[in-house]
Amino acid sequence: MKRNIAIDGPSAAGKSTIARLCAKELGYKHLDTGAMYRCVGYLSKLKGIAVDDELALADMMDQMQLDVDSAGHIYLNNQEVSSEIRTNEMSMRASDVSKLKMVRERLVTLQQQIASAGGYVLDGRDIGTVVLPDAMLKIFLVASVKARAQRRIKEYIEKNIPFDEQEVIRDIEVRDYQDTHRENSPLKKAADAIEIDTSDMSIEEVIDEIRGLLKTKSNEEG
Repeated sequence: MKRNIAIDGPSAAGKSTIARLCAKELGYKHLDTGAMYRCVGYLSKLKGIAVDDELALADMMDQMQLDVDSAGHIYLNNQEVSSEIRTNEMSMRASDVSKLKMVRERLVTLQQQIASAGGYVLDGRDIGTVVLPDAMLKIFLVASVKARAQRRIKEYIEKNIPFDEQEVIRDIEVRDYQDTHRENSPLKKAADAIEIDTSDMSIEEVIDEIRGLLKTKSNEEG
């Protein structure tokens, strides 16, 4: 059975793109855990539930259905929301709801159930430390705020999502603080994770490095 790969890092470090392409190249499946938190934030807005109302959010999640197809499209209660959850507002709402213990417990359990079959690449902020502490390979992606803001803006332009450059930079800095200082499963590098600074690297270069690391890890495990 294939083992799992964990990719963690801050907002806009390239986790989802790298994880998706790595999974495709390696014949693995990709699970974007950040999208799951975005879905919680998105649905809570539609239902008028405050992002700090833990009990109401937990009740909402008990009735929530999440699905991802082979192309990476996200479905929330049978409705595709791939574009709707990628806005700056949903990024911040995802950060807010991810602070809550009951929200994290439900999603972590679901993520572990999905990955239990093996052969998954999961990306998020607590994959190597909480969700998959026994992952075969753990990667921690980092990048400068400037580089991450440029990537986020490029994504918004490609998807015709309106943005304000200074707001994008400010929100990345705020989310970094929230993610690293939250009480439940804060963003941090696992002790056995390998850090890759992607600030000046192309996607192809990052994938090449991960491919080499995976090969080395596989050889070590025999």
